[in-house]
Amino acid sequence: MSAVVALTQQLLGFNTINPPGDEAACMAWLADYLEQAGFTVQRHSFGDRRANLIATLPGAAGGAPLGFTGHLDTVPLGNAEWQFDPFGTDVRDDRLYGRGSSDMKAAIAAFILACVRHKDAIMAGSGVVLYLTGGEETGCDGARALIASQTLPQPGALIVGEPTANYPVIGHKGALWLRCETRGKTAHGAMPHLGINAIYLAAEALGKIQHFSPGAPHPLMKQPTLNVGRIQGGLNINSVPDRTAFDVDIRTAPNLQHAEIRQRLATTLGETVFITTLVDLPAVLSAAQQRWIQQIFQLCQPLHDAPLTPRIVPYFTDASLLLPALGSPPCVILGPGEPTLAHQTDEYCLLSRLAEAEALYGEIIVQWMTDGA
Repeated sequence: MSAVVALTQQLLGFNTINPPGDEAACMAWLADYLEQAGFTVQRHSFGDRRANLIATLPGAAGGAPLGFTGHLDTVPLGNAEWQFDPFGTDVRDDRLYGRGSSDMKAAIAAFILACVRHKDAIMAGSGVVLYLTGGEETGCDGARALIASQTLPQPGALIVGEPTANYPVIGHKGALWLRCETRGKTAHGAMPHLGINAIYLAAEALGKIQHFSPGAPHPLMKQPTLNVGRIQGGLNINSVPDRTAFDVDIRTAPNLQHAEIRQRLATTLGETVFITTLVDLPAVLSAAQQRWIQQIFQLCQPLHDAPLTPRIVPYFTDASLLLPALGSPPCVILGPGEPTLAHQTDEYCLLSRLAEAEALYGEIIVQWMTDGA
């Protein structure tokens, strides 16, 4: 078994399902591992058993370090029964199974091992910094807390190890999650005329929201999307409900302003709907022609048959918050995980992709230490 597979299995063995999160034990183990490998590690707590860490390997040449980021929390297992151990003990053919294998513990193992293997080049060059977070799956809670607590080391470029099947991705959509609440007046279910039914008010609002457009399409990210993903209202069948809430997931592009979308939606839904922002994460997009981005494309091209073209992904990442806090360096999303397997039952990462990623991250590190961005 290779070292990168063993490290991935070690990380998968920690139950970091979010909610509740519980990344502390995994982060503590990883902090010890990184310290033994020569990194300087700074741990950060953002709640009971919630944790982030920053690990640095300084370079002697000066200049900006290369940054890597990844999150250790995972989504729940879901209601369907798993055929394989969700905590990383099962390997079948070219597949390493486990919750978080694709999203995204395999990538974290790969870029850590790449740093360890190229430690001499890093220490002779400009260094690396790892931003490892918790709480990403519920809206980048760990990254938000980390940014609020301290000034972060500034990298010259950032790699986000989210699942892309080792295809370099230059951005992702933004996420605006809103809770829309209607408030009525309760009454006995046999005398509904004495109340105001909040479910009916919500139904009227939902009829309007089906025809609401978040804004114009983007040349690369295309049309923004809107989905009502959750609704809750009423306490019992024989009462008029006085509260109903539904949650709206809007995915946006850099040409759209979240404050303006929220204001237009509030106007559309009217005064009977009260809107609260749950998550507000901007879109991320690096310039495809930026020199370092082009170098990444050149290094990735041998892994893919067709010529590489600029792509984005629809999911959000910690880069939404980290990039502004880090001075907006060029950023690429690049990881060995399979995008279609994130959050799926029997999630797995291909061992071949994992080996490719470790080697690819190593090539990127050596290139950066040679001539930077």
